[in-house]
Amino acid sequence: MANVSVKGRTLYRIKLDGSDLQVPAGTSLAAALMAAGIRQLRHSPRAAGPRGAFCMMGICQECLISANGAIVQACLTPTADGMVLERLR
Repeated sequence: MANVSVKGRTLYRIKLDGSDLQVPAGTSLAAALMAAGIRQLRHSPRAAGPRGAFCMMGICQECLISANGAIVQACLTPTADGMVLERLR
């Protein structure tokens, strides 16, 4: 996938649950997804309620997401061009 640039800012192309997104390079997945208007990253295993980034520093682990097949913390994982993300159910 080719990087694109908007107003001098490099954007990466990623997929989230099969949908294409363009997100800012040089940011965490959590910040990039928030900038794209995406807040919900998974569902609570107990109550099935929506979960997303909360602490933004890796303490709470509410932002778990599957990135290229591995479960990672979105707040600690940098964006990369061509990433394939899936929300945890």
